[in-house]
Amino acid sequence: MRDKTKINPMLKTGLELGPIVAFFVAYLKLRDSSFVIAGTDYDGFIIVTAGFVPLMMLSMGLLWKLTGHLSKMQIATLVLVVVFGGLSVWLNDDRFFKMKPTMIYLLFGGVLGFGLLRGRSYLKYVMEEVLPLQEAGWMILTRRLTWFFLSLALLNEVVWRTQSTDTWVYFKTFGLTAAVFGFFMTQGGVLQKYAADKGE
Repeated sequence: MRDKTKINPMLKTGLELGPIVAFFVAYLKLRDSSFVIAGTDYDGFIIVTAGFVPLMMLSMGLLWKLTGHLSKMQIATLVLVVVFGGLSVWLNDDRFFKMKPTMIYLLFGGVLGFGLLRGRSYLKYVMEEVLPLQEAGWMILTRRLTWFFLSLALLNEVVWRTQSTDTWVYFKTFGLTAAVFGFFMTQGGVLQKYAADKGE
């Protein structure tokens, strides 16, 4: 196993969020376009999805090359992007790509929930290095994050099934990102109360 290497935080953020921003910008430019490839009509959303998948693979590949490490969440996300993005392009059906966030959040919520049933916090194994907490704090945060992920999965289903593609793209790009950021911003009380340096 390669040792982890720290890189500039701005570069790391750029590699993680760059493909999402590129997808959004490309969608705005191509959403009203249609392309005929090998006799099949593809709308702008499918073409942008076809570009997003290899871009995401390239971004994660660079991140791994520079840091020597990808988290399990990053690997799982990449696999689901490839699978559901690939299905959307192959079957020319945007529903598969729109389901991707649902599958991602169901997977994360399910894994965390399974750990809780076993009396363990799997979140601790992923974030312990950057977020040192007492065991009780990890369990509280894991329970909250489990329900949060499951709620996002349900919300994504409601949005893509009832709203326009434009609305879903804005929701995916900004709504889900803001929701995750907002969740951790509201956990300050737990992080402060159960900080590891306070002792057990």
